[in-house]
Amino acid sequence: MARGCLQGVKYLMFAFNLLFWLGGCGILGVGIWLAATQGNFATLSSSFPSLSAANLLIVTGTFVMAIGFVGCIGAIKENRCLLLTIDRYAQRDLKRGLHLYGTPGNVGLTNAWSIIQTDFRCCGVSNYTDWFEVYNATRVPDSCCLEFSESCGLHAPGTWWKAPCYETVKMWLQENLLAVGVFGLCTALVQILGLTFAMTMYCQVVKADTYRA
Repeated sequence: MARGCLQGVKYLMFAFNLLFWLGGCGILGVGIWLAATQGNFATLSSSFPSLSAANLLIVTGTFVMAIGFVGCIGAIKENRCLLLTIDRYAQRDLKRGLHLYGTPGNVGLTNAWSIIQTDFRCCGVSNYTDWFEVYNATRVPDSCCLEFSESCGLHAPGTWWKAPCYETVKMWLQENLLAVGVFGLCTALVQILGLTFAMTMYCQVVKADTYRA
């Protein structure tokens, strides 16, 4: 059962990265087409001729293709070293983000952590002690409490959730991978279609301006 689940995760990761790579191919193709058909009319700045919509799309498409290709290789080869590196980087980045919790201008991050810790019944990235470095004290946000109350984060550790949020959320994503994958693929497809439509409209406007001139 576990092996079958891992195989499913592997194939879904490959499919997602393949679509990502194909999206990069599409962006690159639009960039090349724009460069071939519009020429200098697609230049965004007269001071920087190379800063054109075509070149930006070519660079973006190449970058997206490279990321998708690496992802496909990682999924096929099951490169544990690559996956472990990404895993450690993600945890390190999340722990750095904890220091922005409750600070001015970071309402979105603060609300996100509060919702995650409340809904998933977890505390911190690795464990509740992650918050000790943030507060420089033995305390956690009130969203970590088993029973929410004002300033309950100052109480004893026995009143806090013990589960690590990173592993808890990752396990939830693995269990709901199909739904998350479908949503991600649909979002990527909508973005690609939106970009294609926007570039088509841009080209039509450029052509209209050229004819008027």
